[in-house]
Amino acid sequence: MTISVGEKIPSTNFVQPTADGPQGVSSDEFFKGKRVALFSVPGAFTPTCSAKHLPGFVEHAADLKAKGIDEIACTAVNDAFVMGAWGKASGVDGKVTMLADGNGDFVKAVGLEMDGSKFGMGPRGQRFAMVVNDGTVEHLFVEGPGEFRVSSAEYMLENI
Repeated sequence: MTISVGEKIPSTNFVQPTADGPQGVSSDEFFKGKRVALFSVPGAFTPTCSAKHLPGFVEHAADLKAKGIDEIACTAVNDAFVMGAWGKASGVDGKVTMLADGNGDFVKAVGLEMDGSKFGMGPRGQRFAMVVNDGTVEHLFVEGPGEFRVSSAEYMLENI
């Protein structure tokens, strides 16, 4: 069942790429006491994700922070090394935190997994965005299959 506005984020784990190597962080710890704009992409380095989704959040980071967002985070069902390399290649430093959901535990827990097998990608996360306030979903924007509209930084800015 898909998570809804007003519900707590389930307890899962991410792996965050850092200068000291991959570091585990629980969802409880990551979302505690702050307002986070989190967006999920089907895969790092994929066309729409690299050309539009991640760049939009990098470009609008200051605008989102001006609307009360404390941190912006990107997650995908990729490992921390891939997420770190993608973040570095995309110039996210200081603007977007990359969170690897390598086993898809987070997207399964929030009910937003998808099957990308027909594209050779296996189980992945759907394209979505949410605002999480101290661990509780405040806004949720889930894309239809193959779409990129409601999970964009621009759409989030207009709707929070």
